[in-house]
Amino acid sequence: MSMESVATVPRQSSSNPSDNDADSPIVDDSAAARPQARGFKFWMSFLSICSALGLFALELTSVSTALPTIVKELHATDFVWIGASYALASTAFLPMVGGLSQTFGRKPVLVGSILLFALGSALCGAANSNAMLVAGRTVQGTGGGAIVNLSDIVLGDLVPLRDRGFFFGLIGLTWALFCAIGPVVGGGLASAGAWRWLFYLNLPICGFCIFVTVFFMELRAPRLTFSEKMARMDWGGNLIVVGSSAACALGLTWGGIEYSWGSAQVLVPLCIGLAGLLLFFVYESRWATEPIIPYYLMSDRTSASGYLQNFFSPVLALAAVYFIPIYYQACKGSSPLLSGVQTLGLAAIAPAAIVGGVMVGISQKYRPPLWAGWCLTIIGFGLLTTITANDPSARTIGFSVIAGSGIGVIYSVAQFPVQAPHPTSENARSMTFYAFVRAFASIWGITMGNAILQNELRRRLPAAYIAQFPNGVALAYAIIPELSTLTPSLREEVRLAFAESLAILWKALTGVAGVGLLSSLLMREIPLHTETDKDWDLTAQDEKDVEKIALNPI
Repeated sequence: MSMESVATVPRQSSSNPSDNDADSPIVDDSAAARPQARGFKFWMSFLSICSALGLFALELTSVSTALPTIVKELHATDFVWIGASYALASTAFLPMVGGLSQTFGRKPVLVGSILLFALGSALCGAANSNAMLVAGRTVQGTGGGAIVNLSDIVLGDLVPLRDRGFFFGLIGLTWALFCAIGPVVGGGLASAGAWRWLFYLNLPICGFCIFVTVFFMELRAPRLTFSEKMARMDWGGNLIVVGSSAACALGLTWGGIEYSWGSAQVLVPLCIGLAGLLLFFVYESRWATEPIIPYYLMSDRTSASGYLQNFFSPVLALAAVYFIPIYYQACKGSSPLLSGVQTLGLAAIAPAAIVGGVMVGISQKYRPPLWAGWCLTIIGFGLLTTITANDPSARTIGFSVIAGSGIGVIYSVAQFPVQAPHPTSENARSMTFYAFVRAFASIWGITMGNAILQNELRRRLPAAYIAQFPNGVALAYAIIPELSTLTPSLREEVRLAFAESLAILWKALTGVAGVGLLSSLLMREIPLHTETDKDWDLTAQDEKDVEKIALNPI
């Protein structure tokens, strides 16, 4: 089979995608049905995907719990960049990762991404200043975002959309494990003064992922020379999207914390970034010969609904992951370890993702699970708005379970409406844009939460307390581990200020969930694909393994 078709723009079923039957899947002539039996290489490849995603889940849930301790030890004044730098890097370079995987193949790009994540983890573990930690998080974010994107792409290469719900369930088990142990590991190591091992623990997992990927993942790749591959990269589009994403992130990170939202320091990069993103989409639709994200991926209202839902759900998830531990540490006086245990209610995201994937696998319908997920999310965050500083922790944990369950269902199901309207040959491009939207939304989740919390604390904290921080109220994070040293009256004022400020954040997130539910009403129920793209699945040798399994199942 000629591999030339791998690197070319896939043929559309119509010159205008909107002309296709709204209720029928687009049939991809280049795709062929895969055998139901799956060989050894398939399962090892899937193990590599799960292990790599486990890295991301562990980093996501462990660092937020230990953040106040890290900030205190490093005397960090710009704590927001510890989280925002990761989101910035993972967002800005995501489209380039998708283009590299289309041009050079999935395997080498995945290995390179894991190596970047390992390098960033090593830098973070060795950090002796806030600047070094932020630099390490930037490198780590570049690799982490690429890992998540490539995992989605490879899963799409291996498993047809119709069968993917079951495998989302298995991936959910991975998330359940790493999300469950992440806050506990993060809190325990922070309490023991060993927070650096939050990052060093990633290194052996990276080594295992690289070993499995190198020796067992044998996906097809384009047979082109290096110069031909470089020529097919959309360098103009990558340059525009990297610069504009970085500018947006800069404005969002500074807004309300470093500078006021109406200041030039915030408005100029934000406006430049948003204009740059608009220019990126125009460039991709009119001038790019090998577009990273073809415009027709967003022309169908079902796909558009999936992308919108994929934007709103990470805003909710990241804000919850970062700020629920703050409630326990600031309002309940919990140690990092205890707050990690108390945050386990939010780990309901993982088992709910399993349930969501299985529901689609059984019913072959994605709309009912998504609607149920949004309703649960609205209820969960709505209940969190009622939490006060003196409420028992059991209430917060229970409400977190409800919110996390809704987010988990949405997380695992939202990509079905994204991919169902398009041919399987568009898997990589659609999932690249899907991952880009998700990563871009995570910046909003972190920075929106920081902005609301800091602005509300500025209004509620005692003037004498704020006066201790001439560089801004963001330094209040450094005082969380020291709450027990404050006078009883001041400690009570700080506790109440945090609880009331977080209540405003939960109200804002309830509104975001409501908009997410409205966006889900746009989608149609489209039959799911039963094929994979033969240009990108496992090599012919694994197909022989599959035939042997089918003939000799024992």
